[in-house]
Amino acid sequence: MNCVASLKSRASIPFLVFSMSDGNIVHIVGTGTIGEPLIGLLCDFRKDLGIDEITFYKHTPALTDRPKIKGLLNRGANLAVSEDKIKEFRELGVEPTYEAEEAIKRASVVIDCTPKGVGLQNKEKYYKKYADVVKGFLAQGSEFGFGKMYALGINDEAITDKDKFIHIVSCNTHNIAAVIHTLAIENKKNHLVDGHFVCIRRANDVSQSGGFVPSPQVGKHKDKDMGTHHARDAYHLFKTLGYELNIFSSALKINTQYMHTIWFSLKLDRKTTVEEVEEKFRENPRVAVTYKDIANLIFSFGRDHGHYGRILNQTVVVIPSLHVRKGYEIVGFCFTPQDGNSILSSIAAAERFLYPDEYMNKIRCLGPLLLQEV
Repeated sequence: MNCVASLKSRASIPFLVFSMSDGNIVHIVGTGTIGEPLIGLLCDFRKDLGIDEITFYKHTPALTDRPKIKGLLNRGANLAVSEDKIKEFRELGVEPTYEAEEAIKRASVVIDCTPKGVGLQNKEKYYKKYADVVKGFLAQGSEFGFGKMYALGINDEAITDKDKFIHIVSCNTHNIAAVIHTLAIENKKNHLVDGHFVCIRRANDVSQSGGFVPSPQVGKHKDKDMGTHHARDAYHLFKTLGYELNIFSSALKINTQYMHTIWFSLKLDRKTTVEEVEEKFRENPRVAVTYKDIANLIFSFGRDHGHYGRILNQTVVVIPSLHVRKGYEIVGFCFTPQDGNSILSSIAAAERFLYPDEYMNKIRCLGPLLLQEV
């Protein structure tokens, strides 16, 4: 972590309108549960990642968000706002550097971290307009149809230089994909006969004041073949590699703010053992293992040892929960690092646009943030 951006004095920075800049610029749209830690991580590793400037768009000039905005400015990021909100942000005591649309136009890569549906709207309204000058656009989780689906280490080979729009799959889809890829895909052969997943979701994030539920709330199976969007998205993720998986997922919310949990059942076409399953999980650098069986202890470990409190691994597998039934069915539980796995894939995809031939080497600086055991 030797590339923390130096602090800048904002008082003398004029508001720029329609200025152009050279260099590698990453622009993040949104400062929520993914956007804020993503901006901070990019600032801290800016030099190692070969990024010249990080800019971010903030939509609402809320007084309660002022400490967050100032914190990101102090880390070295530059603020972009809508032209009609410049005065309101200045009244908050923060000085914008760019107008919102200009920040998109001058960026090398744009990472959209807005709430569900907004990314697709932004694509139609802004991103397509600047597709000839921006190297690539990314959107998070819920933006099905934004572009080719991507998760680091799962389908890197499916991404080509023709893919201008990339959809970073959701945190639970990352988890499901990591379990499948680790246990059922070997030497480019699919050994999965049938896969079932139950996503036991935390109601809301600790940073969110709304959306809490008083008791477990079950979800609907909106996809007739795959249940919830988690399996559907994992199916389309693996389809980019030519695999057509037989998988199904269910989901429910429980009254906790800590972490998502996934129960999985994978039936393979070959025999295996618990020892082999555990070894495969341990060999995957994007998988963390744990002997803890309760979410708050995993969450607490991430808060104490993770960057911005996030665990960047794609999944945290509970070793004592692993079980092999009749030699062919693998059953177990794992926890989902809900923002961290999406953040890591977002950085990898952004670096691929900036450095297509060496992006894997570029993101090696983030290696120490991947945990082996929680």
